[in-house]
Amino acid sequence: MLYTKIFELMSNNAHLTIEGLHKIINIKASMNWSISEMLKSEFKNITQVDRPIVITSTLSNPNRLAGFVSGEGCFDIDIDISKSKSTSIGHRVQLRFRIKQHERDLKLMELLKKYLGSWTIYKDPKLPKLELKIVKFSNITKIIIPFFERNLLLGVKQLDYLDWCKVANLISEGSHLTKEGLEQIRIIKSGMNKGRKLTKFLIAW
Repeated sequence: MLYTKIFELMSNNAHLTIEGLHKIINIKASMNWSISEMLKSEFKNITQVDRPIVITSTLSNPNRLAGFVSGEGCFDIDIDISKSKSTSIGHRVQLRFRIKQHERDLKLMELLKKYLGSWTIYKDPKLPKLELKIVKFSNITKIIIPFFERNLLLGVKQLDYLDWCKVANLISEGSHLTKEGLEQIRIIKSGMNKGRKLTKFLIAW
């Protein structure tokens, strides 16, 4: 809705005037992660516009959540490199499913928590960020994986999810407690998220 306001201003060439540009900056300051420090230094007296309130109490379509996670979610693997007394191999492997949003989207995060029923919402102590995170393995195998088997993710996020599921299977088998299994998990992890080579995927797409 805020994006549409900027579009309307630009359609009327308001961005070509100082006054119109300030209006656009004020709107942008209320969008996404706000504006950069560079813009703040260039434009003084920025006044954020009011964000439209969308009132809803539930997610009517699970594909909406799948689409949202395709853009905003993260499937990753934490391998504790310090020695762990709780495992025979000395390293702990943990799957994590996370979504991060600006703190002003608390209502959205609470809605997601209510929908899946097993979230913890964390507030960043230094930044205006919130994070929904699931790390409990039983919640991952009984809630998260079945959900995304029924509601497919889009794009490269689906590839990360499939690799994530491979690691979940290895953990279920107990392979993460062996040197060979741990090494296999390390290899899978290294090719996920920022480590993924997208050339073949983009050509196929």
